[in-house]
Amino acid sequence: MTVMTLPARAGDRPRTGPSVPHVQLTQNSPDEIRRQLERWMATALPSTEIRPSEISEPGSTAFFLARDARPPQGAVLLPPRLVAEFAHIHRDGSLHVALSREDQDELVAKGWGERHPLYSPTVNVVMLYGPRTAGELEVAKTVVASSYRYATGRPLRSAEPGPL
Repeated sequence: MTVMTLPARAGDRPRTGPSVPHVQLTQNSPDEIRRQLERWMATALPSTEIRPSEISEPGSTAFFLARDARPPQGAVLLPPRLVAEFAHIHRDGSLHVALSREDQDELVAKGWGERHPLYSPTVNVVMLYGPRTAGELEVAKTVVASSYRYATGRPLRSAEPGPL
């Protein structure tokens, strides 16, 4: 399995809610950056369906495996079903995604996100902080592509993050 490689995120980590709903409270994505990420996700993730999240706050856009698809053995996607929703984007621009343990470690170590307060072996949810710039948008695409690969077992053609 390929592990994503991320640059270090600039600046301090944003403040996030300590419990549910787990949202980003500071350093939110500008609306246009969030819209660009949503548009990219809507067109770049084959064999997926877009609909309201089964677990997130109202207004979150979620990405599911196509109805006849199943994740690879051992992959744990987002609750409640654990086999369908692999990512959702909040109105603040942050995302919750399912990732391999190695990719989670990279995300957290490089300052791009954190594990959900309810994280466990059966609640495989990590937060990707909302991108603030065009460069951070490219990093977000890399993370989403890794979530897609984890959920489907297939790589998504994705460029490595550009300069920040």
